[in-house]
Amino acid sequence: MSDTKHSSRTFSSLVVDGMERAPSRAMLHAVGFKDQDFTKPQIGIASTWSMVTPCNMHINTLADDAARGADEEGGKAVIFNTITISDGISMGTEGMKYSLVSREVIADSIETVVGCQGFDGLVAIGGCDKNMPGCMIGIARLNRPAIFVYGGTILSGCHGNKKLDIVSVFEAVGAHANHQIDDEELKAIESLAIPGPGSCGGMYTANTMASAIEALGMSLPGSSAQAAVSADKQRDSIAAGAQVVKLLELGIRPLDIMTLRAFENAITVVIALGGSTNAVLHLLAMADAAGVELCLEDFSRIGKKVPMLADLKPSGHYAMAELVEIGGIQPLMKTLLDAGLLHGDCLTVTGRTLADNLAEAPRYPEGQDMIRPMSQPIKKDSHLVILKGNLAEDGAVAKITGKEGLRFTGKARVFDCEELALKAILDGTVIKGDVIVIRYEGPKGGPGMREMLSPTSAVMGKGLAKDVALITDGRFSGGTHGFVVGHITPEAYVGGTLALVLDGDDITIDAENASLTLHLSDADILERRRHWKRPSPRYTRGVLAKYARLVSSASEGAVTDKGLEDLI
Repeated sequence: MSDTKHSSRTFSSLVVDGMERAPSRAMLHAVGFKDQDFTKPQIGIASTWSMVTPCNMHINTLADDAARGADEEGGKAVIFNTITISDGISMGTEGMKYSLVSREVIADSIETVVGCQGFDGLVAIGGCDKNMPGCMIGIARLNRPAIFVYGGTILSGCHGNKKLDIVSVFEAVGAHANHQIDDEELKAIESLAIPGPGSCGGMYTANTMASAIEALGMSLPGSSAQAAVSADKQRDSIAAGAQVVKLLELGIRPLDIMTLRAFENAITVVIALGGSTNAVLHLLAMADAAGVELCLEDFSRIGKKVPMLADLKPSGHYAMAELVEIGGIQPLMKTLLDAGLLHGDCLTVTGRTLADNLAEAPRYPEGQDMIRPMSQPIKKDSHLVILKGNLAEDGAVAKITGKEGLRFTGKARVFDCEELALKAILDGTVIKGDVIVIRYEGPKGGPGMREMLSPTSAVMGKGLAKDVALITDGRFSGGTHGFVVGHITPEAYVGGTLALVLDGDDITIDAENASLTLHLSDADILERRRHWKRPSPRYTRGVLAKYARLVSSASEGAVTDKGLEDLI
């Protein structure tokens, strides 16, 4: 074997070149390597395939496609797996505490395999919500030529000429509790909502993050707006495998692409699409991994000038599959670029700039009302509103599309976990004028920062959407809509003011002034703080205990490797 190290084989050459690496080559012969493969750059294909969830059940075939693309371009592809969990299945249960944790496990496992095996480049393929930021955090840490491939959106279910998705089922539970539908109708919705493979169908977290990553420049153009089972998605996967080999030749690495201006592009597209609040958490974490200084104030700064243009679920009418039919997000990005709202000079995984990629982007067809023109936005500024105040000194994230109103004042109805809140909503304890407070659900307190889709969907199903608000140090599913505020920091478990709220306290959410206020004097808050005691940790061993010990606050992206240098 040659001892010469090729520039495109920076890492694999250390593993397989030379007489002394004969044992390594012997192991690789057993998994299918031929002699000529040892002279090729090795491309890791990180697959999140699993039969745990429909979001990922098809990704093994996409991994095969990406491997074929890499092999045909002169690389040697090696497929490996990492985990996924299902938010939709675990939602509302103790198991959901593992959801955000899975983002870190995915990032850690990709870093571990690629670092150990000496892969020169990487294609990472994700489907369910945490797959995408998990893959991107791993990609940023490794900083080896890489592309992310989105597994694609699910098609809509249908019942009685009404299109369905997973949120339809959660809201049907609330409607059933409110005696608006019977057992038979609930069963029909349950049975028909999920027709096959792909990620949840609205502009929920999966589609939001896929769009953000494409805008960031780390996916091939069009990757975010494709059906999971489609010829387009197959072609996208093959092309990604081939393009990583080209990136090796060009010497383009992720941190050349993942700049502050690129993250600003991602934020801009998320706002225009009316995307999930989880994008704030995940983009902060991805930027942190890339060494980019991104903060909550950047979302506020960009949000003041970027309009919400997309009439997509959960607050709108259309599903991602319908956006695919009219051209996906490329025409929207072209519109934003022409308006001066995107940085066109940002480098992308094509090897070209964003402006170059969009030069031939089509316009949306005449007569469509899914994506509004800049002159007629759904909301003139961002729906993602960063709130501060005595209830959120370090910030909170509100999802305000304007349909809920811009201000809500009500009486606190306090719950120390999600399950108690859901029970009170369904049994009628929560009434008009309440501000539902769900605390001790933050990154450390949960631990794991569960999503509150079950309570918010129950609110919708009970017909209280415009009559109550909900605030939490947990998070929200991308499928949540209504007057909601999450990611409250400092969280209750670390002594944030949220821990001191009592039933009946007056709380105001003010989106126009970007404030979240508990109507108590500083002296009263201080007096309550004197009597507060931190609850005992809910987990003392295992992955959730480790996570609670390491995780940073939501305002910092809830990452688990921040400040570790201080512990070494």
